[in-house]
Amino acid sequence: MLQTLRNAWKIEELRKKILFTLLIVLLYRLGNAVPVPYVNVTALQYYFNQLQNTVLGLYNVMSGGAFSTATIFALSIQPYINASIIIQLLCIAIPALERLSKEEGEEGRKKIASITRYATVGIGLLMGFAYYMLMRNNGLIDADAQNSVWAAIVIVLTFTSGSALIMWLGEQITEFGVGNGISIILFASIVSRLPRSIITSIQNIINGSLKWYTAVLVFLGALALIVLIVWVNDAERRIPVQYAKRVVGRKMYGGQSTYLPMKVNMSGVMPIIFAQSIAMLPATIAALVGSKSDGWFMRLFDSTSIAYAIIYFLLILFFAYFYSTIQFNPIEVANNLKKNGGYIPGFRPGKPTSEFIQKVLNKITLFGAVYLGIVACVPILVSHFSNASSLTGLSLGGTSIIIAVGVALETVRALEAQMMMRNYKGFLS
Repeated sequence: MLQTLRNAWKIEELRKKILFTLLIVLLYRLGNAVPVPYVNVTALQYYFNQLQNTVLGLYNVMSGGAFSTATIFALSIQPYINASIIIQLLCIAIPALERLSKEEGEEGRKKIASITRYATVGIGLLMGFAYYMLMRNNGLIDADAQNSVWAAIVIVLTFTSGSALIMWLGEQITEFGVGNGISIILFASIVSRLPRSIITSIQNIINGSLKWYTAVLVFLGALALIVLIVWVNDAERRIPVQYAKRVVGRKMYGGQSTYLPMKVNMSGVMPIIFAQSIAMLPATIAALVGSKSDGWFMRLFDSTSIAYAIIYFLLILFFAYFYSTIQFNPIEVANNLKKNGGYIPGFRPGKPTSEFIQKVLNKITLFGAVYLGIVACVPILVSHFSNASSLTGLSLGGTSIIIAVGVALETVRALEAQMMMRNYKGFLS
């Protein structure tokens, strides 16, 4: 990775793209330090310290801590992610959107992107209003603005415009930077909490509340998870495909052998995000209605409990199968192979081929789901059987690690692809 960055820096055009990306990330981090008006930030942070194991705590991690301080970028990219998921699901459920995304090419994709932008603004308004009502009902708004309509309008519109601005910043990185703009912004939010976690760990080791060998074991465990993520992220099942020979005019086409790649972790981090949101929902509702933090219900659904880990793991399995079913259609793949004269050796074109692809899909989805469950639940088990996680403050959440490593790998691949287009020395030699 470091060698790729060093080589990219030597190319003037790529160097400008990297600097532009760093500038956008800097602007994003500056925006995370600007609070919205009329909010009691000190009381809000104290309130969020009691909600770390809820969905609100997850949003706070995704925003790099901006959610708990009510900055202009407090909603982060959550409205855009939610809008993208909703539009993606609607493209499957609504035939008009499906035709728009598949049959109309680049123009159709632009229209889908435009619809996603409008949906982002709408979801941002809803989330901004919900966040305002949460602060108002818990007395986190300044006393002189508690019942002010103008204060409500300013707070909600500031949150909404902040989420729209983040979406625009991500698009600028995608168009003029190194690519994967939204992913890079999310990566910056997650990594921004790392220095504070390291400082907290060092302080705990110095004052004796954390053993040095415990911190080393936690660090080695995080490295092992990163190695596992990198290994599985590149893993794929290759189904051999043979194309029949056909004569067109005086030329013969086909006859070559290739393969159909199927990624092991086809659904990415989406199953973890969905499962985490639903698994944290009971604790979130209980916290909002005022349940005691030491009550049996809160202990049962605490994010470090065994019951929570079991529910979390089962939800990851369910959403992994659900998301892979949405993304990959074996019948459509089999029909495309048949139209192009391709077939899988040992299986007749049509239904037998689609059944074989579905069987392979079920197997690799199970492996990918178990892998996601291990990555997500290992930090929970570490927190349950020791106090290492709470003392070190390291962001060991499976979601954070998968996103950070995945974005880093995607960025390196994007840089390598752009360098390959500009460097022909390897081909000439």
